[in-house]
Amino acid sequence: MSQTPEPTPRRLGDVANHLLFENDRVRVWEMRLAPGEASDFHEHTLPYLMCIVEGETIDADLEDGRSLTIPVEPGKVLFVPPGNRETAVNRSPVRFREILIELKDA
Repeated sequence: MSQTPEPTPRRLGDVANHLLFENDRVRVWEMRLAPGEASDFHEHTLPYLMCIVEGETIDADLEDGRSLTIPVEPGKVLFVPPGNRETAVNRSPVRFREILIELKDA
């Protein structure tokens, strides 16, 4: 009897576009997504802060097929617990930009 092969796991990328700073307590990233652009598929293994610089909404396309639309506005800060595997997608008509701060010792 032949067995159905296990699906190949998706390769994980970085949680944002550019690593700006890292020490033993935090990792600071910048994420820039033009309208229609998507991030790498990635996993959040640490709690983090999303500090919104530009944008209206950002979508999180989750590993299980669900998509969440998150309304954002410049100056807003969101705390996000670890655990999600997702692709961030900018489906809005304006550029999305955030500073993402991973908390290593939380």
